[in-house]
Amino acid sequence: MSQGEPSQHEQRPVDTDTPSVARMYDYYLGGRNNYAVDRAACAELSAQAPSTEILLRNNRRFLRRVVRVLAAEYGVRQFIEHGSGMPTQDNVHEVAQRAQPDARVIYIDNDPIVTAHGKALLKTDTNTDVIKADIRDTDYIFAHPSVRKLIDPSQPTAALFVCVLHCIPDEDDPAALIRRVAGKLGAGSFLVICQLVSEKPHVRTWVTEFMRKSTGGNWGRVRKHHEVDHYFDGLEILPPGRLMDVSDWRPEDSAPKQPGDEWIDYGGVARIPE
Repeated sequence: MSQGEPSQHEQRPVDTDTPSVARMYDYYLGGRNNYAVDRAACAELSAQAPSTEILLRNNRRFLRRVVRVLAAEYGVRQFIEHGSGMPTQDNVHEVAQRAQPDARVIYIDNDPIVTAHGKALLKTDTNTDVIKADIRDTDYIFAHPSVRKLIDPSQPTAALFVCVLHCIPDEDDPAALIRRVAGKLGAGSFLVICQLVSEKPHVRTWVTEFMRKSTGGNWGRVRKHHEVDHYFDGLEILPPGRLMDVSDWRPEDSAPKQPGDEWIDYGGVARIPE
């Protein structure tokens, strides 16, 4: 694929007969931009993994916390969210702009419903934009006019991969995707990385096969902790200096505890070294 050429995923038409990961996530967060097919898939998933709803709500809390910390404490004014999902309350630009009013945000998703809603939400905000693209198309994304307009590569940028890398199959190598994006950003930029993991083989197998079948193949794999550890190779992990269940990363007292341990959202925040 040549640089700047849209991928087949970017051109994918709206499919309301097949569950969408973004719309399932929206349903779990209490949103309304989902269909009966998405809700049915969530019900079946929750029957096998009862902690899923609280896990994903805590994932959203982590996203808000990490954006707030990076903007307020590290002065980050540029954010690129890979796999942004449906717009909801306290989106990345809203959190970042409370700390840095001139913060600029790029959202990326390949679901046309997601990008349509995002475009409508952001039409009056000149410091944000939504790109309809496959998050694996790194060259296309960074050559996109909106990215070139809003993201200054000489300034620290936070690239967000929050609860999305389990959608990337092994043959597309999520670790290589992280390295490609890191290579596009300057030293001192940040990577926020987490994905669903489980040390229970039956959970990994059932969820992976269920989601792959339900979404028409738009899924990767529930992985093990040590596999996610490798995503951070060559990066400086921010305090507390280790990877963890992200609900424990600078936690909020008000966050509910996950009722089960069948899987967790595992990762952390890292900086690209000088």
